[in-house]
Amino acid sequence: PQPYPAQAAAEPTPPQQPEPQRPLSGDLVTSSGGSGGDAQPPAPTWASPAAGGLPPYGESTTPLVFEPAPRNAKNRTLVTAALVAALVGGGVGAGVSYATRDNGSGNAATSTVDTSGLDTGSANATAVTAVAKKVLPSVVTITVAPSASNSSSTSGDIGTGIILTSTGEILTNNHVISTAAAGGYTITVTFDGGVNAQATIVDRDPTSDLAVIQAQNVKDLTPATLGDSTSVQVGQEVVAIGAPLGMSNTVTSGIVSALNRPVIPESDDSSGSSSTTASTSVTALDAIQTDAAINPGNSGGPLINMSGEVIGIDSAIASTGSNDLSGSSESGSIGLGFAIPISQAKPVISELQAKQTPTHAVLGVSVQDASTTATHTGAMLAQVTSGGAAGSAGLKNGDEVIKIDDQEIDGSDALEAAVHSYRPGTTVQIQYIRNGQTATANVTLGSAVDSSS
Repeated sequence: PQPYPAQAAAEPTPPQQPEPQRPLSGDLVTSSGGSGGDAQPPAPTWASPAAGGLPPYGESTTPLVFEPAPRNAKNRTLVTAALVAALVGGGVGAGVSYATRDNGSGNAATSTVDTSGLDTGSANATAVTAVAKKVLPSVVTITVAPSASNSSSTSGDIGTGIILTSTGEILTNNHVISTAAAGGYTITVTFDGGVNAQATIVDRDPTSDLAVIQAQNVKDLTPATLGDSTSVQVGQEVVAIGAPLGMSNTVTSGIVSALNRPVIPESDDSSGSSSTTASTSVTALDAIQTDAAINPGNSGGPLINMSGEVIGIDSAIASTGSNDLSGSSESGSIGLGFAIPISQAKPVISELQAKQTPTHAVLGVSVQDASTTATHTGAMLAQVTSGGAAGSAGLKNGDEVIKIDDQEIDGSDALEAAVHSYRPGTTVQIQYIRNGQTATANVTLGSAVDSSS
């Protein structure tokens, strides 16, 4: 069924020092920074939103590699998969930056395609055809543009959304719509079939990079089926749907390349600004990696299994660095896309729909990467908060966390992402090293709340 809009809208590794410590999942409010006068690795150069031309990239000329890179050799940049559109001037560019570190976790699996219950439509159709036919009606293109009264800005954002309810609640990334949070912008959703409707923000959570918006005066929409990302395995086939470079209803396919990739959003402040210098939260997310083509404009769109169920929210892409000799840079998909697991997102989605303050699990520590000369490479607890989750379980300053439950921890980002993947009150088993001895502790994670407006 077609929606009924309220109104149409206009169209090799050297030894290194530990990285600076930083709060884990917002437990401490101190700013990040190393201790004493220790030498620190060079800070990465973050790209800022581009008003036109090619997407911004990092400074390194080293091509992407698939094995873990040295922690002080950040030879890649990740950008959010939202499209920043220059509405005057005709250029487009990628959105704000993401940082990530390799994590090789994930079990290999043989992909099983279940097309039962999916309508392939014809003898020439494939499993991807069936998935697309089922899910396309549940995907929208989101355009954020300056309102008529806003003469101070000429740019907006284009992303993707996932229909949650028949009455118009839509899930997307916070970074897609955050510009509109401060006012002066309109949000337009374009449904499969081309019908437009205006939308407003229901609530948003910068920490999880999630938001729910409400399309106005619509009915009889087709909600997407939200699946279970805890059963996702490396190698299984997936489909992505979105609006890459503004091209709505684009379907791409690939496989799950890896699980538990720590991805750090650095994209938003609470006022709605898209400036990378005004980040309110730096929380690693435990992402699904895929080689399905994801480009600027795919942000907020679904990553789908072969049963037509949403298993992730496409949120970030990797890019290679610019070529200093030619001044050129490689843009577009290079087979490294990242999605927020849907099972991790579901509790936050429910909180946003109910306009409740989003909650997140916390460990009660400040962390830094362990030295690469250590027997194990994990996350060192630089400061354990007295009375916090870790402190109450007996963890101490200097302990090196190497595993949470079954997930290997290879650095501070991985620890933060792993903690963030749980709900407050969950008891996890943490394996750590103290004075060269390995031990375990059962830790009940605490709770933190974030303002989403």
